[in-house]
Amino acid sequence: MKQILLAIGIVIALLLPPRAHADVGAVIEGHILPGHAGFAAATGDLATAAARDCTPDALRPAYQAAFDAWMGVSHLRLGPVEEEGRALAIAFWPDTRGLVPRTLGRLIAAQDPVVTDPAGFAEVSVAGRGLFALERLLFDPDFAGYGPGDYTCALTRAIATDLARMAARIDTEWRDGFADTLRNAGAPGNPVYHGEKEGAQALFTALVTGLEFTADQRLGRPLGTFDRPRPNRAEARRAGRPLRNVTQSLTALRDLAMHLADDDAPQTAAAFDRALETAAALDDPLLAGVADPQGRLRVEILQQHVRAARDAARAEIGPRLGVSAGFNALDGD
Repeated sequence: MKQILLAIGIVIALLLPPRAHADVGAVIEGHILPGHAGFAAATGDLATAAARDCTPDALRPAYQAAFDAWMGVSHLRLGPVEEEGRALAIAFWPDTRGLVPRTLGRLIAAQDPVVTDPAGFAEVSVAGRGLFALERLLFDPDFAGYGPGDYTCALTRAIATDLARMAARIDTEWRDGFADTLRNAGAPGNPVYHGEKEGAQALFTALVTGLEFTADQRLGRPLGTFDRPRPNRAEARRAGRPLRNVTQSLTALRDLAMHLADDDAPQTAAAFDRALETAAALDDPLLAGVADPQGRLRVEILQQHVRAARDAARAEIGPRLGVSAGFNALDGD
């Protein structure tokens, strides 16, 4: 009798419709809105700190805090962050052609007065804005030797102010409209999501693509090939952030996964935990060990665990929501 009741329960569970709407609402309230509010607050603090003292030593702590907050939402490549090219203006990486230092060099050489015009600065090339331009100014010896009265200090203020403006706009637009657009996917007149499952699919795609970006870019770029490792291609290495970004991205993506699954995805949770434990044991903040065979193997193992978390999410969470991963803006990076 118990086996019959169990079989009936399984059949009923399989026939129930996916809980996409409830999961989407949980992600919005528990993950998306708090994450963007935190990024807006951190970049606001960065702009305030830059107005007070824009020299590198003074500004680095606020910069790191702002980058930490970005890692909490960088995988959410949908909605307001994709308007007006904001995602690239916030984080122009990977910079495969070295555009960031060249753009900054031109601005400094010309002493371009655009730094005193916030509206004009918003039209500057994305390579001269955002977290990676600011990283160069604060951590690269070729740029970071400026004083409080120098043009580069004014440029640093302009970038910080621009970041805070974009983060505040993204936060406001999520709260004032796009949250409802995502929550009400498939509702009549919805301008973005025409099917009821499209909101859940967009979030599941953000999860899967975020994990792929960490495996293929944050870890794959410094790994290069066995014969030609590329440790200098690690993300934000000048600011000492390569492994920190991997860990923080995994933490944020785990949070997204658990909100999507209503904290009921044990295989996915275990896969994330293995990846995070591996990252914590790596003790290689710059991922410089990729140049050494033993160190490279440890980074490759971490990469495998990140991909295992992606595969677990695909097998456990996607079917539960009745969706699969689609296209994400990160796919084009």
